[in-house]
Amino acid sequence: MNINATLFAQMITFGILIWVTMKFIWPPLAQAMDERAQRISEGLAAADRADARVAEEIKAARVQASEIVDKAQQQANQILDKAKADALLEAARVKALAQTDIDGMVGKAKEQLRGQVASLAMQGAQKIIQHEINPDAHKALLDQLLTEI
Repeated sequence: MNINATLFAQMITFGILIWVTMKFIWPPLAQAMDERAQRISEGLAAADRADARVAEEIKAARVQASEIVDKAQQQANQILDKAKADALLEAARVKALAQTDIDGMVGKAKEQLRGQVASLAMQGAQKIIQHEINPDAHKALLDQLLTEI
């Protein structure tokens, strides 16, 4: 056989192989690669959308957490204000009771002092009556009574 004919036959066989590959093998292979590339790009897009959604959810969760913390702070302030108001009311009540007790004690002390003053006045009157009515003696007794009071 001739080398030229063999080369020519191999070229024709190679051309037929290329044509069969381009006609029957390459299109399904290219389609499979395109579908895979499309699935990969869809997966990446879905991942990006999921990342964006997760970021939005995290942002919303932070806002919600901030609102919850603010609400809790407001409730704590309200509880503290109520406790302060209750403490002030209790302090006012205790002060009023103490003032009532003090007023009662002052009244009792005044009554005791009145009783003592009346007793001293009676003693002074008895001494005056017991002595003869003499202006000098009377004045001396009144001075003595004033020093005792």
